[in-house]
Amino acid sequence: MLWQQLQNQAVELGWDFYVPVMLFVALVSFAVPIWASIGVAAITMLVMSGELPLGLVGESLFDGIDAFALTAVPLFILTGDVLVRTGLSRKFLNVAEALTCWTKGGFGSATVLVCGMFAAISGSDAAGAAAVGRMTIDRLVESGYPRPYACALVAAGACTGILIPPSIAYIIIGLVLGISASTLFLAALIPGIAILISILVTNLIMNRIYAYEGGGMLSWSEWLDQLAVAFRSGWYAFIVPGIIFYGIFSGRLTPTEAGATAVIVTIILGFILGTLRLSDFPAMLVSSAKVNGVILPIIAFSLPLAQALAILGVPQGFVFAVTSLTDNPALLILLMIGILIAAGCVMETTPNIVILAPILKPLADNIGMNEIQFCIMMITALGVGFITPPLGLNLFVVSGLTGESILKIAGRAVPFVFFMLLVVLLIAYIPAISTTLLPEIYK
Repeated sequence: MLWQQLQNQAVELGWDFYVPVMLFVALVSFAVPIWASIGVAAITMLVMSGELPLGLVGESLFDGIDAFALTAVPLFILTGDVLVRTGLSRKFLNVAEALTCWTKGGFGSATVLVCGMFAAISGSDAAGAAAVGRMTIDRLVESGYPRPYACALVAAGACTGILIPPSIAYIIIGLVLGISASTLFLAALIPGIAILISILVTNLIMNRIYAYEGGGMLSWSEWLDQLAVAFRSGWYAFIVPGIIFYGIFSGRLTPTEAGATAVIVTIILGFILGTLRLSDFPAMLVSSAKVNGVILPIIAFSLPLAQALAILGVPQGFVFAVTSLTDNPALLILLMIGILIAAGCVMETTPNIVILAPILKPLADNIGMNEIQFCIMMITALGVGFITPPLGLNLFVVSGLTGESILKIAGRAVPFVFFMLLVVLLIAYIPAISTTLLPEIYK
């Protein structure tokens, strides 16, 4: 019905739209790399439509990634890798464990907290899932958690990687829609913390029901003593997130400058502690380059596809068709969330942002949604897809670490998905959650 309405409007979609879309779906189904599938679809669309000279595709590829803001992406990825290799990530775990040891399910809560701490530095969910998973999953099992649930807990906690600033996803959507990444970081602070709290609450409820883990037997003085010991032995690890947050939110540093500073400080700390050697640099740089090499080609090839869709009038046609079905803003928001959740289930965040943001943004504008609120809602909804089959990236990461079945992990992740979706709905319908910290001009 929606496609029929799209075809019946002033913007008529023909084979120059359908053939590239079917080709893209076919290529992805045959496990062709997502950047190559997007590139083939974009070039096919441009050739068939004849609206844009094919010679401009190469220029578009390089112009799309020739942005100062994107320099922050490899810097935050490298910071996360250095953090793991220097052992500073274990200091975060020690502090998180000391903070939560007084409550029932303390180590499970500590696992979620350390995921949030790692997110505040690396901006990457997969890196967080791998780093935290290696440190905590075996200990979670020893504490009494079933292994599939322990994997689901880490996978859910690592979703904060793109939700708590600084986040690579917010850098990308800011680039696509022309919004300052620093503004999005500030707006994402409360929603990101809300997601973290929802995961903590879910774990506490599940622990209360199934009694996975004991704890909560420390007196007030014992807890303070343990907390003091943890902070004394690892306070310096918090210099890195402190620099990032203070630099960005005070306006003294751009995200790129904050990322560069964080890399340098983390390396210096590694040398001072004796946990980092010059011989570690080749492997460290190669590891970070591999992650960056997955992200940037997707951005490069997604931008010509977004241009082709705009030339064919797909965003305008989509808005007209959807608003013809209903003009109720509440229902349209639910529709957008549904589209984002479905897209997050089958495709990675980066192509979803570059392709869907220009299509859904006009619809959000049409119902009067604040553009900052739209960005936060979109990234948070896509974040849920990291623990949702069939392509929940975090599920694959923790499954690869442990050898546990993805379906078993996904089954244990259902409660986390439910509570995270509640937060997505709150963000979508309550603008203040995203705009409270912003200057008046953005509200």
